[in-house]
Amino acid sequence: MDSDLALLMDWRAGDKRAGEQLFARHFAAIYRFLAHRVGDAADELAQQTFLACVVACDRFRAQSTFRTYLFAIARKQLCNYFRRGEPGRKVELPVSSLADIITSMATRLGRAEQAAQLHVALAELSDDDRMLLELHYWQGLDAAALAEVFEATSGAIRVRLLRARRALHERLTQLACPDGPPAPPRRATL
Repeated sequence: MDSDLALLMDWRAGDKRAGEQLFARHFAAIYRFLAHRVGDAADELAQQTFLACVVACDRFRAQSTFRTYLFAIARKQLCNYFRRGEPGRKVELPVSSLADIITSMATRLGRAEQAAQLHVALAELSDDDRMLLELHYWQGLDAAALAEVFEATSGAIRVRLLRARRALHERLTQLACPDGPPAPPRRATL
């Protein structure tokens, strides 16, 4: 049995320490996920995420991991936060993890410039695309887990990941070559 599921069952049975262990195990990942989007407001949103989990813990059906369930709750808290029009929507994302998907750019850009351009390109993606890429690459959620978080099918998530990667790559290409791609060399005619 999954250790998270065992802790959850113990918690539901009244073991308060099991609930504390479960939250301690996942707090850092949930906090980082929120902090990348809302900065200082992450404290409050993380608390709201775990409070919502406490309130709804009996609704968890164990069709996915508990971790995925927490990310789904965190995403809903984040969406509610943005709907309320809270300030601080500027996204500050560390970019090292996503650098792997743009290896073709590494030969044209220095590491610092590459990181800066990736940061700019990510900031220009939609919130959902950024969130999807982050959860996939930074948190390691697969298509099935992402489908639960985004309330979509696995197939739809795979398509959205493909489109998000393409959008990121296109934006990076524009940033690397603002005047358009270089023209192919001319052949000399004899």
